[in-house]
Amino acid sequence: MKFFEKAFPLFKNLAFSVDPERAHELTIKSMKMVGPWLSDDHESIFKDDCFRINAMGLSFQGPFGLAAGLDKNAEAVSFLTHLPFSFVEVGTVTPLPQIGNSKPRLWRYVEEESLRNSMGFNNLGSDAILKNITLSDRREKILGVNLGKNKITPNQDAAQDYAFLYEKFAPHVDYLVINVSSPNTPGLRDLLRDSGLRDIFTAVSLKRSLRPRPVLVKVSPDMSEEELSAVVALVKEFEISGIIATNTTIIKELGAGGVSGKILFEKSKKTRNFLLASLRETPQIELIGVGGFSKYDDLVDFWKNGGRLVQLYSAFIFQGPALIYNWEKKLNEDFKKVGATSFEEFQQSL
Repeated sequence: MKFFEKAFPLFKNLAFSVDPERAHELTIKSMKMVGPWLSDDHESIFKDDCFRINAMGLSFQGPFGLAAGLDKNAEAVSFLTHLPFSFVEVGTVTPLPQIGNSKPRLWRYVEEESLRNSMGFNNLGSDAILKNITLSDRREKILGVNLGKNKITPNQDAAQDYAFLYEKFAPHVDYLVINVSSPNTPGLRDLLRDSGLRDIFTAVSLKRSLRPRPVLVKVSPDMSEEELSAVVALVKEFEISGIIATNTTIIKELGAGGVSGKILFEKSKKTRNFLLASLRETPQIELIGVGGFSKYDDLVDFWKNGGRLVQLYSAFIFQGPALIYNWEKKLNEDFKKVGATSFEEFQQSL
């Protein structure tokens, strides 16, 4: 942790002095280069079983995860799993390679610790990403993959893309996420409506019956409560393992694309709280929280409302790896204060 505390401010100054997407590319390349050389001798409280969270048939070492979007091509898994993340989600991956939308397509809002992107599922394609996954060192961490359709695939054929990706990646990852909530692929969010999502769940469920794996769906913070309720009903009907809330939000005054970070937090929190209440009677369906978390108190509030697993993205970019170590330290202190021997006991004490 001391290394990251000293090194990150210098690295951030350099990275933030260049174009955001170029900085991102250089960061991933650096992580890819360093990752295989990192040892596993660092101390982490999450090596203690009392912090484990059992969800969706999986055992997570702790509550902190990395959201999809940072490591799109699964190039930095060996580095990211060295940090106190208990799970890392890569992607979004599409069946065929995709260059994404035209540049510029990534913007920083430094004072608000927020980002806006209109990337458009740019990735190396399923073949290359699968190869990267098989060559990575997971360090016994949970690995998820975020699935999307190609831009050239019409919505009426989208289910085929998701079923293809499920079949391809299910033998190699711990969970899979159906992403139909990105605002950066034209018409994608239309698939969140009943008929589109039903078709996708039907196609994926056929593949899932042959190779069972936890499946989640990622929702938008821009959905109405009625639309969210329709998704919850389908999730229950198809026995989907969980919901990730939320993706980025559209703020037209800022420009095209989706906004993440602190600007998103309140809207995302409202969506999460509605979903947590909707899923209270079905605790087997997990709600993974993501969207604007930047302070430890944000996590405590989420845990008080019944959530458990959280994912980071923008806060990790703006505050660096030391953020995770600090949260890890604070969680350990809170466990000791209440004498908790499990996450369930800790959550009940809040």
